[in-house]
Amino acid sequence: MSKRRKKFACGHLGYGRDCHRCEQKQALREEKRQEKNAWQETFSKDPIDLSSLPRNVVLKARQIIYNIQNQTSYTNFRGKRLRHDRFIISIPVTRNYRLICRDYGSFVAPEAVVSHEDYNVCKPGI
Repeated sequence: MSKRRKKFACGHLGYGRDCHRCEQKQALREEKRQEKNAWQETFSKDPIDLSSLPRNVVLKARQIIYNIQNQTSYTNFRGKRLRHDRFIISIPVTRNYRLICRDYGSFVAPEAVVSHEDYNVCKPGI
């Protein structure tokens, strides 16, 4: 006695009660959705808004921010003070992004991560 393949409502052919191809697709979608939600939840712990940046920039910026908050000097990350305002420090995150920090004397506080284009436009006097 041979089993007959049947056509499911989705259009796929197979054996059994449910279409296994569609179940796998649904499981993959659910897994991706959970990963995305977990990634979005990590932004609530950041001292500045990093949600609009690419993933690699976010990870590197978080690493730099963590080290700066633990009293690592900004010069370790090739950070430089701006000429027109010596209290503002620019730290390269990647080739295209800069972390802007403010020096409060006893500590350095991150303010924003901006693209290199925005950074070049906003700094006057150079």
